[in-house]
Amino acid sequence: MKKKVLFVASECVPFVKTGGLADVVGSLPKYFNQEKYEVRVIIPNYICIGSEWKEKMNFITNFYMDMAWRSQYVGVLEMLYEGIQYYFIDNEYYFAGDKPYGYIHEDVEKFAFFSKAALSILPVVGYQPDIVHCHDWQTGLIPVYLKDSFHGSEFFVNIKSIITIHNLKFQGIWNIPAVQDATGLDMSYFTSDKLEAFGDANYLKGGIVYADYVTTVSHTYAEEIKTPYYGEHLDGLMRARSNCLCGIVNGLDYQEWNPGTDTMIAKNYSDKTFRTDKVKNKLALQKELGLETDKKKMLIGIVSRLTDQKGFDLIDCVMDELCQDEIQIVILGTGEDRYENMFRHFAWKYNGKVAACIYYSNELSHKIYAACDAFLMPSQFEPCGLSQLMSLRYGTLPIVRETGGLKDTVESYNEYEETGTGFSFANYNAHEMLAAVRYAESIYYDKKRSWNKMAERAMKVDFSWNNSAKQYEELYVQVSP
Repeated sequence: MKKKVLFVASECVPFVKTGGLADVVGSLPKYFNQEKYEVRVIIPNYICIGSEWKEKMNFITNFYMDMAWRSQYVGVLEMLYEGIQYYFIDNEYYFAGDKPYGYIHEDVEKFAFFSKAALSILPVVGYQPDIVHCHDWQTGLIPVYLKDSFHGSEFFVNIKSIITIHNLKFQGIWNIPAVQDATGLDMSYFTSDKLEAFGDANYLKGGIVYADYVTTVSHTYAEEIKTPYYGEHLDGLMRARSNCLCGIVNGLDYQEWNPGTDTMIAKNYSDKTFRTDKVKNKLALQKELGLETDKKKMLIGIVSRLTDQKGFDLIDCVMDELCQDEIQIVILGTGEDRYENMFRHFAWKYNGKVAACIYYSNELSHKIYAACDAFLMPSQFEPCGLSQLMSLRYGTLPIVRETGGLKDTVESYNEYEETGTGFSFANYNAHEMLAAVRYAESIYYDKKRSWNKMAERAMKVDFSWNNSAKQYEELYVQVSP
């Protein structure tokens, strides 16, 4: 008998994406052992999903569902894509707009509807999962509904639930009267041991309280969120649920991110040929972005959302000092105005040394991972992070702060034992970061053989989805034997 698992999420590649959550939901199901696991996925049918996907969806049925005092239309569409069965929940009132998320007061009602509809369509499509695997606050009500309005039904009585926290900062918080009105849940659910937190209703808290198991996207982050600094006011709850909490590091799609076959980069290379061929990508990128072309000069890359979380205040603090060194820096990303303008300023001030690409381009990101010698990621907190996995894959050595998934995936260089796959620093401090960058520079310029060996080790580390899928399989057996 195959174990049946249902993924429910608010986004999923290739249909709709705003962040790393979509990569997880779109990639992970393909990597389970198909003989033992049947994984299906439910997401909303947003208006903003491209027409190339809409044309491939098949309409199954529609019905009306009670939602508190309302009766709401639920359309069900489906598609088989890369061997995985996807369902799309249709309701133009909720899923209109040019992006998946809007104002929080609209989103809490939208995802209350989505959570209830995701469960309501299961008997209709004839799929009875052993486990519903929920992702982030948008699906936090599913474990609650399973214990509430669906609990009396024989169809749902044995279904277990898991919730994965991709980023604890986003919790789905709004006032209790509005959430009670949107969800139809009894007022007894809005107490401090259930959905209420600091006077408001909290969707993610509901999911954490009612799910049978809670996971997050790295081992270190699972430990960090039990502390006040990282716990986002839910650290007490995370400690209380620590016997049902674990971290499983996200993987990377090794077919898409492969320097040996990547069609977007100037010259393909492998862990055998990177010593001669990787530098050709550097020269091509230097030329493309107007940097001084010099294959010997250390090139540091940054591909990121430009936000406080990613540690750009540290970079701001020491950027002038950093630009005195024999290095070049390339930045790709958008975000807060202050950081966009900061990088534009430094690109003007250090013309030929700093390139600021204040937009997002998937193709350019591939080129940066392939061309750079090092990759800077000094995050304040990082539940998992994918950029450092991409840079490892391309033999571009990460310089990271020891937090969350960065600590779990980047082994700090030890020059005495000749081990490690990158460089790290512990405290959230600009000059400690600067010291780590300068240490990396000294190895790059003075111990090139050690640097190359480290790059070779980095390219051989396995952070593919195969690893993550095996750990999830073990968890599923534990939750639903």
